[in-house]
Amino acid sequence: MKNTTQKGKEAENIACEFLQNRGFVVLERNFFTPYGEIDIIAKDKEVLYFVEVKSGIGFEPVFNITKQKLGHLTKSMDYYLQKKRLSLPYCLSALILSKAQENEDYQIQWLENLTLF
Repeated sequence: MKNTTQKGKEAENIACEFLQNRGFVVLERNFFTPYGEIDIIAKDKEVLYFVEVKSGIGFEPVFNITKQKLGHLTKSMDYYLQKKRLSLPYCLSALILSKAQENEDYQIQWLENLTLF
């Protein structure tokens, strides 16, 4: 049985493959900031995508994207853009990987342009 770290890495690998198959270029993985971690930073054309990956078995992992999490991600995106001195259009998105049981394939949801309300 896989531990949480192994499951997270597997989900991020699947997420990167999903993005690359759609023409995205993955620029960074697991970028750490004082506010938290950005799972994947990818580029499609001239737009940067900050991608949060959530996975789960037997529940809907989308509910783990809380208002607090979105706040931390927003601060992390600003930190990244300032540190890299970038002024490209960008958006915060999420890839949700879920399955009802361990032995099934993940169902993938791509949620684009998340906002903090």
